[in-house]
Amino acid sequence: MKTQPRIALIKGDGIGIDVTDAAIRVVDAALEAVGSARPDYFEIRAGATCYAETGADIEPGGEERAGEGDAIFLGAIGLPSIRHADGTEISPHLRLRDRYDLYAGVRPVKAYPNAPQRLADPRAREIDMVILRESTEGLFYSAAVHGRAKVVGDEAVYDTLRISRGVTERLHRFAFRLALKRKARGRPGRLTCVDKANVFASLAFFRKIFDEIRPEFPDVDVAHSYVDAQALDLIRKPWEADVLVTENMFGDILSDLAGGLVGGMGMAACGEIGDEIGLFQPAHGSAPDIMGQDKANPLAAILSGALMLDYLGEKLDAPACSRASAMIEAAIEVGFAENRLRPMEFGGDMGTRAVTEELLRQLARRDAAA
Repeated sequence: MKTQPRIALIKGDGIGIDVTDAAIRVVDAALEAVGSARPDYFEIRAGATCYAETGADIEPGGEERAGEGDAIFLGAIGLPSIRHADGTEISPHLRLRDRYDLYAGVRPVKAYPNAPQRLADPRAREIDMVILRESTEGLFYSAAVHGRAKVVGDEAVYDTLRISRGVTERLHRFAFRLALKRKARGRPGRLTCVDKANVFASLAFFRKIFDEIRPEFPDVDVAHSYVDAQALDLIRKPWEADVLVTENMFGDILSDLAGGLVGGMGMAACGEIGDEIGLFQPAHGSAPDIMGQDKANPLAAILSGALMLDYLGEKLDAPACSRASAMIEAAIEVGFAENRLRPMEFGGDMGTRAVTEELLRQLARRDAAA
């Protein structure tokens, strides 16, 4: 068994630097608490600042080096003031998705006690879902960074929405396995295919492949939902959602909507997983207006670190990584329940460092009690 994972570290821009440093401190502390070695990190420079200073959005050889680790951890990339000539932002991470076939975008959405509840219904306290967003094609197949759009002078632009069988089969099997994993951990294990199959041939194909895969997993309860109806249900009854699998753009929008129900993007963790490697990042932006001011909520990055550890536990057959992941999640749960986590993002009095230090105390307490 491999005991020391290698992690490619891309801090990126803005608060990406702040929250990455916080996440790594917590990841290392959790691994130490379970008696495991801290990962071997190697840093790669990429992002808008890199582009402004060097003319390249990632350091020479950076894309290749990113794949040399067991996982990639990314802070945040992009600055509104630094853009390409066509107006699009700097986004080398989209090429990493493409290059390493990171098709499974895992977006957990969970309500925590004492964190903001945007819905008055008391059942909103039970929100605990995963939105699984295909991350390499769909409408993002034509993302500007890939150069695939058809531009007709200054008159029109055509973006292609691509759904392929190979990617979609892997995505749906990933979704069914995820539902079974959550069922084993006490969740309903219900999987909903979210699409627009009534309008688009591409999304009808997406649903068709889902239904073809379904008989392989008879123990998973399944449902279908059109994306507009699903958006409505995320407001009306989000506590009923468990695992939603959907196209890239739909997943991008729905995951931000769902994240808003449980506090905001400061809680939005993300894993983008392929067959060989996974990339983990908070789903929020770089927020340059608060960079370096000790105001950023690091919990999305820390929860992404927990996701990374859970992934490494399975990939490397390293149970200590899985235990460390569970320890971080429990520390956050207890921290909110005891009102010890009060991020400024939610109107609290705790900045990046204070939230991080409190989690380190929680981990130390759990370690001492073990």
